[in-house]
Amino acid sequence: MLEKVFSMHNRWEVYRGDSTNASNLLFSVKKTSIIQLKTEMDVFLAGNTEEQVCDFKIKGSYFERLCAFYLGNSDVMIAQMNRKFTVSNILLGKDTFGVTVFPHVDYVFIAALVVILDEIHRDRSD
Repeated sequence: MLEKVFSMHNRWEVYRGDSTNASNLLFSVKKTSIIQLKTEMDVFLAGNTEEQVCDFKIKGSYFERLCAFYLGNSDVMIAQMNRKFTVSNILLGKDTFGVTVFPHVDYVFIAALVVILDEIHRDRSD
């Protein structure tokens, strides 16, 4: 996973293996707008070079650790992320969240999206 350095929309690109060759691009993720009060990101598979319509969308509030993952611009939810509250998390100041991946959805793909969300918001708080 690589963050595009000169991108206004916090664009991330995910490649096969250690490659950065365009032929090994798997998907890219970008914010839907530069300024956001809530998390909203578009995911484009490598074959979607026009990027007119996203293949997947992430909506919610990362700061509340409540995000849903949708198929394109539809209401078809494919996964969701929720914050887990435990005494040790609160005392140690750590975040733990659960991710529910719906049937027939690639859980590694969703895990990669969660990592990207975390990296984007970690950069903001550094």
